[in-house]
Amino acid sequence: MLDHTPAILALAIIAAFMVGLSKGGLPSVGAAAVPLLALVMSPVTAAALLLPVFVASDMVGLYLYRRHFSRRNLAILTPASIIGVGIGWYFSASLSSAFIGFIVGMVGLLFVLNAWFGGRFRTQKKEADVPRGLFWGAITGFTSFVSHTGAPPFQMYVLPQQLDKLTFAGTTTVLFAIVNAVKLIPYWQLGQFSQIDTTLMLWLVPVSILGTVAGRRLTGIIPEWLFFRLIQIALLLLSLKLVADYVISLL
Repeated sequence: MLDHTPAILALAIIAAFMVGLSKGGLPSVGAAAVPLLALVMSPVTAAALLLPVFVASDMVGLYLYRRHFSRRNLAILTPASIIGVGIGWYFSASLSSAFIGFIVGMVGLLFVLNAWFGGRFRTQKKEADVPRGLFWGAITGFTSFVSHTGAPPFQMYVLPQQLDKLTFAGTTTVLFAIVNAVKLIPYWQLGQFSQIDTTLMLWLVPVSILGTVAGRRLTGIIPEWLFFRLIQIALLLLSLKLVADYVISLL
């Protein structure tokens, strides 16, 4: 059982609020929650503690974005992401979460660099298509299962479609609500909930719900260009953190 030290409580509250912000429409923010909590506990414990918080805030996010999402993207990404969760479940005992984080981080870095500096090499926007969607959807489910970092591969597929910000945010919310609900089964089967602090988790749920409402309001008032630039910056910072974690683990 976790000690309720000031550091753990403070970071847990911040992480839960970040989870809520992501469900309210700022997706990359929530992906940093597990790395943040991993500063004071093991990444496995952090992921297990936050998964019920993700699921609870998902319910609010689904209501807030019930009219804003891309049906085609969800039709392609949902089955692919569930397959990715299954792959993560199958290989969970043999793959290092730090290595998976490294791969996700490198993909995220390449995406941001291309978005900022590769304009002259890019063509017109890309539409949602099945082959790319199945590939990135599977990676999304896989990395989401390992460390709740499904946002970067999801964004690699969806951001080039240039959806409006509410449709983008709503599609993100609906997809990850489904993925997180599916993840409850393998997390339970692997015994990852056995060591979590239930009392702390219950305190974090209302914090995440407040964050969800705040994230929805921010999404509605932030200019569209700033909205996506903030996502790219958050993705850059998260990707750098994931790469750095893996390099440090090798030292």
